[in-house]
Amino acid sequence: MSTADTQALELSALVLGAANTLVDGIHSGVVARGFDDLRPAHGFAFARLAPDGATVGELAEHLGVTKQAASQLVEELVGKGYVERQPHPFDARARLVVLTEQGSACTRAADAAAADVVRPWLNQLGAKRMRALRDDLAKIAARGHLRPTW
Repeated sequence: MSTADTQALELSALVLGAANTLVDGIHSGVVARGFDDLRPAHGFAFARLAPDGATVGELAEHLGVTKQAASQLVEELVGKGYVERQPHPFDARARLVVLTEQGSACTRAADAAAADVVRPWLNQLGAKRMRALRDDLAKIAARGHLRPTW
Protein backbone atom coordinates (compact mmCIF):
# COMPACT_ATOMS: atom_id res chain seq x y z
CA MET A 1 0.00 0.00 0.00
CA SER A 2 1.36 3.39 -0.95
CA THR A 3 1.92 6.23 1.52
CA ALA A 4 -0.94 8.16 -0.13
CA ASP A 5 -3.28 5.18 0.35
CA THR A 6 -2.26 4.83 3.99
CA GLN A 7 -2.80 8.54 4.58
CA ALA A 8 -6.20 8.37 2.89
CA LEU A 9 -7.27 5.49 5.13
CA GLU A 10 -6.02 7.29 8.24
CA LEU A 11 -7.82 10.49 7.24
CA SER A 12 -11.08 8.68 6.54
CA ALA A 13 -10.94 7.01 9.97
CA LEU A 14 -10.22 10.35 11.65
CA VAL A 15 -13.06 12.17 9.86
CA LEU A 16 -15.49 9.37 10.75
CA GLY A 17 -14.24 9.47 14.33
CA ALA A 18 -14.81 13.23 14.50
CA ALA A 19 -18.31 12.75 13.08
CA ASN A 20 -19.08 10.09 15.69
CA THR A 21 -17.75 12.34 18.45
CA LEU A 22 -20.02 15.12 17.21
CA VAL A 23 -23.14 12.92 16.90
CA ASP A 24 -22.55 11.30 20.31
CA GLY A 25 -21.90 14.67 21.93
CA ILE A 26 -24.99 16.25 20.43
CA HIS A 27 -27.10 13.31 21.56
CA SER A 28 -25.70 13.49 25.10
CA GLY A 29 -26.32 17.24 25.18
CA VAL A 30 -29.89 16.85 23.96
CA VAL A 31 -30.56 14.20 26.61
CA ALA A 32 -29.00 16.42 29.30
CA ARG A 33 -31.35 19.22 28.22
CA GLY A 34 -34.37 17.04 28.89
CA PHE A 35 -35.05 15.39 25.54
CA ASP A 36 -34.31 11.86 26.69
CA ASP A 37 -36.83 10.03 24.53
CA LEU A 38 -34.97 10.49 21.22
CA ARG A 39 -32.23 8.71 19.29
CA PRO A 40 -29.58 10.36 17.09
CA ALA A 41 -31.55 9.28 13.99
CA HIS A 42 -34.36 11.59 15.11
CA GLY A 43 -31.97 14.52 14.97
CA PHE A 44 -31.18 13.76 11.35
CA ALA A 45 -34.91 13.84 10.63
CA PHE A 46 -35.25 17.15 12.49
CA ALA A 47 -32.45 18.59 10.34
CA ARG A 48 -34.61 17.96 7.25
CA LEU A 49 -37.86 19.09 8.82
CA ALA A 50 -36.56 22.42 10.12
CA PRO A 51 -37.62 25.07 9.33
CA ASP A 52 -40.29 24.45 6.66
CA GLY A 53 -41.25 20.79 7.02
CA ALA A 54 -41.21 17.99 4.45
CA THR A 55 -43.39 15.23 3.12
CA VAL A 56 -42.77 11.68 4.27
CA GLY A 57 -41.32 10.94 0.82
CA GLU A 58 -38.88 13.85 1.08
CA LEU A 59 -37.90 12.75 4.57
CA ALA A 60 -37.37 9.17 3.36
CA GLU A 61 -35.11 10.40 0.57
CA HIS A 62 -33.15 12.58 2.98
CA LEU A 63 -32.63 9.74 5.45
CA GLY A 64 -31.96 7.12 2.78
CA VAL A 65 -34.78 4.87 3.98
CA THR A 66 -38.03 3.59 2.54
CA LYS A 67 -41.21 5.65 2.72
CA GLN A 68 -42.58 3.02 5.08
CA ALA A 69 -39.64 3.44 7.47
CA ALA A 70 -39.93 7.24 7.30
CA SER A 71 -43.66 6.98 7.95
CA GLN A 72 -43.02 4.84 11.03
CA LEU A 73 -40.46 7.37 12.27
CA VAL A 74 -42.94 10.21 11.75
CA GLU A 75 -45.64 8.27 13.59
CA GLU A 76 -43.27 7.78 16.52
CA LEU A 77 -42.36 11.49 16.57
CA VAL A 78 -46.04 12.52 16.35
CA GLY A 79 -46.75 10.29 19.34
CA LYS A 80 -43.96 11.95 21.31
CA GLY A 81 -45.17 15.43 20.39
CA TYR A 82 -42.16 16.51 18.31
CA VAL A 83 -43.86 16.76 14.90
CA GLU A 84 -47.33 17.10 13.46
CA ARG A 85 -48.88 16.52 10.09
CA GLN A 86 -50.46 19.48 8.33
CA PRO A 87 -52.12 19.93 4.94
CA HIS A 88 -49.52 20.61 2.27
CA PRO A 89 -49.84 24.22 1.08
CA PHE A 90 -49.35 23.34 -2.61
CA ASP A 91 -50.46 19.70 -2.97
CA ALA A 92 -53.89 18.73 -1.67
CA ARG A 93 -52.94 15.03 -1.83
CA ALA A 94 -49.84 15.42 0.37
CA ARG A 95 -49.32 16.03 4.06
CA LEU A 96 -46.51 18.17 5.37
CA VAL A 97 -44.62 16.99 8.47
CA VAL A 98 -43.52 19.96 10.58
CA LEU A 99 -41.81 20.41 13.91
CA THR A 100 -43.99 21.35 16.86
CA GLU A 101 -42.73 23.85 19.43
CA GLN A 102 -41.30 20.87 21.33
CA GLY A 103 -39.50 19.75 18.18
CA SER A 104 -38.14 23.24 17.59
CA ALA A 105 -36.97 23.43 21.21
CA CYS A 106 -35.16 20.13 20.75
CA THR A 107 -33.51 21.46 17.60
CA ARG A 108 -32.31 24.52 19.54
CA ALA A 109 -30.98 22.20 22.24
CA ALA A 110 -29.11 20.20 19.58
CA ASP A 111 -27.58 23.40 18.19
CA ALA A 112 -26.38 24.37 21.67
CA ALA A 113 -25.04 20.86 22.25
CA ALA A 114 -23.16 20.97 18.94
CA ALA A 115 -21.52 24.23 19.99
CA ASP A 116 -20.56 22.58 23.30
CA VAL A 117 -18.93 19.68 21.47
CA VAL A 118 -16.98 21.85 19.03
CA ARG A 119 -15.86 24.50 21.55
CA PRO A 120 -13.03 22.30 22.94
CA TRP A 121 -11.81 21.74 19.39
CA LEU A 122 -11.46 25.50 19.02
CA ASN A 123 -9.59 25.69 22.31
CA GLN A 124 -7.27 22.88 21.26
CA LEU A 125 -6.61 23.98 17.67
CA GLY A 126 -6.84 27.75 18.04
CA ALA A 127 -8.97 30.13 16.01
CA LYS A 128 -6.73 30.22 12.93
CA ARG A 129 -6.46 26.44 12.53
CA MET A 130 -10.15 26.00 13.30
CA ARG A 131 -11.08 28.45 10.52
CA ALA A 132 -8.73 26.62 8.17
CA LEU A 133 -10.27 23.27 9.10
CA ARG A 134 -13.78 24.65 8.58
CA ASP A 135 -12.80 26.18 5.23
CA ASP A 136 -11.14 22.97 4.05
CA LEU A 137 -14.08 20.81 5.09
CA ALA A 138 -16.45 23.22 3.34
CA LYS A 139 -14.56 22.56 0.10
CA ILE A 140 -14.90 18.79 0.28
CA ALA A 141 -17.95 17.94 2.40
CA ALA A 142 -21.37 17.47 0.86
CA ARG A 143 -23.75 20.08 2.25
CA GLY A 144 -27.37 19.69 3.14
CA HIS A 145 -27.59 15.91 3.13
CA LEU A 146 -27.18 14.87 6.74
CA ARG A 147 -28.26 11.35 7.45
CA PRO A 148 -27.37 8.62 9.86
CA THR A 149 -25.42 5.58 8.89
CA TRP A 150 -27.75 2.70 9.60
